[in-house]
Amino acid sequence: MQILDTELYPFRTMVKHWLMALGGLFVLAFVLYQARFLIIGPQIVLIDRTTGPQNVRQIALKGTAYNISHLWLNDRPIYTDAKGNFEESIVLENGYSVATLRAVDRYGRTTTVAQNLVYVPASLIQ
Repeated sequence: MQILDTELYPFRTMVKHWLMALGGLFVLAFVLYQARFLIIGPQIVLIDRTTGPQNVRQIALKGTAYNISHLWLNDRPIYTDAKGNFEESIVLENGYSVATLRAVDRYGRTTTVAQNLVYVPASLIQ
């Protein structure tokens, strides 16, 4: 009987080590998957990016911000809802304007998105 136990011992030990290694890999993969947003940093996604000349003086800048603690539009703080969505109105000056969105996460990492805008009054388009 003792001979059978010693013959199976290396196999059982090997299976135990493989299962522990596999479990460790699953735990590591799960931790990296959950930490992906901390690794990526802050993100800003604009919805309906406007291109070309505008003939409307006031436009709405809409988008979603991910993994942020603070958000600014042209150095003015703006706020998001619980899902990170924001919508801010901008009054355009005649000619060329730049709307700059800047976001900072809780670790101090910064991202910036610039939207180039051109306002041409409707009377000049004809």
